[in-house]
Amino acid sequence: MTAPATPAPSATERVTLRLGTRRSALALAQAGLVAQALGSASGRPVELVPITTYGDTTQSAGEALETIGGTGVFATELRRALLAGEVDLAVHSLKDLPTGPVDGLVIGAVPQRADAGTCWWPGTA
Repeated sequence: MTAPATPAPSATERVTLRLGTRRSALALAQAGLVAQALGSASGRPVELVPITTYGDTTQSAGEALETIGGTGVFATELRRALLAGEVDLAVHSLKDLPTGPVDGLVIGAVPQRADAGTCWWPGTA
């Protein structure tokens, strides 16, 4: 006889927060900054969960954003992962994020924007 399956812990029961992000270098760098801030504020570890989006795979084939669907092609898979419980929260560039309502999701925070004259990208002057 087997024991009954134990349900997966909820985000409030789990110690580690799972932060969804695109796999691009810029997205990972931005999500890393958010993960550090979340970890400091919550005292919990934050795990980055890289997600490949339709926009990532199509753009790597050389297609222009406008021809593959425009705004949203990078966010749809992040939204799906959130709604499926695969990640607890997600980070996405606000400039590319459709801001229309999505049932079950909210934009919970917007980090302070860095000075546009300041270059923060690692390895740049």
